[in-house]
Amino acid sequence: MQRIPVTSSDLSSVGYNSISQTLEIQFNSGGIYQYSGVPSNVYEGLMSASSHGKYFHAYIRNDYSCNKI
Repeated sequence: MQRIPVTSSDLSSVGYNSISQTLEIQFNSGGIYQYSGVPSNVYEGLMSASSHGKYFHAYIRNDYSCNKI
């Protein structure tokens, strides 16, 4: 999945597949995680947030199952 670089103290890049509703995040620590069942409006909110890290922690981290890849 192609990811877009973001400016964040936590996140390095973000990718999204609207068909499978899979959100892929690479963290500055180097880990890459895929979050399942993420609606497009949540992805759009993440990408337009003034703080990607705060949005991630508030709306994604504990709300969607994930797998480290």
